[in-house]
Amino acid sequence: MDDARLRVVTEARRWIGTPYCHQASTLGAGSDCLGLVRGVWRALRGAEPVPIPAYGPDWGETEGSEALWQALTATMTAAMGAMAPGQVLLFRMRAGSMAKHLGIVTETGPDARFVHAYSGHGVVESALSVPWSRRIVARFDMI
Repeated sequence: MDDARLRVVTEARRWIGTPYCHQASTLGAGSDCLGLVRGVWRALRGAEPVPIPAYGPDWGETEGSEALWQALTATMTAAMGAMAPGQVLLFRMRAGSMAKHLGIVTETGPDARFVHAYSGHGVVESALSVPWSRRIVARFDMI
């Protein structure tokens, strides 16, 4: 793994144990999945590229837009080729719903893993199992 990807993975893993808090992005205090990606961005790249408007748990579903996908496309590079550590994953949690869950790849191959935040669990590192893998709709390079 090259140095830039290692920095993303290392920073994402620093967030493990941060409690889940909707709309938050503070290491150790509270974060949701977007907040995790925002926090890693700030640690590695500086100021966030765009202000984040307030959003509810059902955001995007009422408008029928892929707002998160569009924002990621505007601020990061779509990943090409094989999955790599440090990439940001965008998930669609249910067929027909908006893609609105994020994670950061930490390991690839047979023991693939990712760091993400979700309600009731906080920021955790999980196996990128088949059920998770089939929900991935896009990958982005933060670096």
